[in-house]
Amino acid sequence: MYKRLRRWEIAGFLLTGIAGPLLHFAYRWSGENRIVAAFSAVNESTWEHMKLLFVPVFLFALVEMVALTGRYRNLLAVKLAATLLGLAAIPVLFYTYTGIWGRSSMAADIAIFYVAAALVYWCGYRLLEKGALGGGALQIASLLVLWGLAFLMVWFTYAPPPIALFQDPVTGLYGIP
Repeated sequence: MYKRLRRWEIAGFLLTGIAGPLLHFAYRWSGENRIVAAFSAVNESTWEHMKLLFVPVFLFALVEMVALTGRYRNLLAVKLAATLLGLAAIPVLFYTYTGIWGRSSMAADIAIFYVAAALVYWCGYRLLEKGALGGGALQIASLLVLWGLAFLMVWFTYAPPPIALFQDPVTGLYGIP
C-alpha cells in the first residue's frame, strides 16, 4: 500500500519539478496573456515564485484526491500541511540566504524551489503513511483553506499588497507589469 503512495508522491515531485520551472516562463511565452498570469509567474517577486510551487502541487493534489481519498481519508489536511510547509520554505530560505550573502543567486533560487517541492511531497508521504491529521471536519476545513490559497495566488497577482514579498526586485513593481 505504501509503495503505491510512494510512487504517487515521487510522481508529484517530478511533475512539480517540471511544471514549476515551465510556469516561470509561461506568462512571457503567452505574450503576457492576463489569463495565463493567473497561474504562472508574472515577475520575479518571492510571491510569484511561491505560486510556481503552489499551482502544480494544488493541481496534483486534486488528482490525488480523486485517486487516493478512499484509501487516505486524511489526504486533504495532509496536503494542506505539506503545501504550507513548502510555501513557507521558499521565503524563509530565500530571505535567509540573501540576508546572509547580501545578494541572490539563480542557482540558489532554483535549489530552493526543488527543496520546497521535496518537502511538500516527503512531508505528505510521511503524514499519509502515519495516518496523521484525520477527521472529517479537518478535511473540510483543509479543502476550504486550499481553495482559499488558490484564490489568493490569483488575486495577489492582480492586486498585490505593497510589501516586499510581492515586489519584483528587478523592476521594483508589484503584480503584473
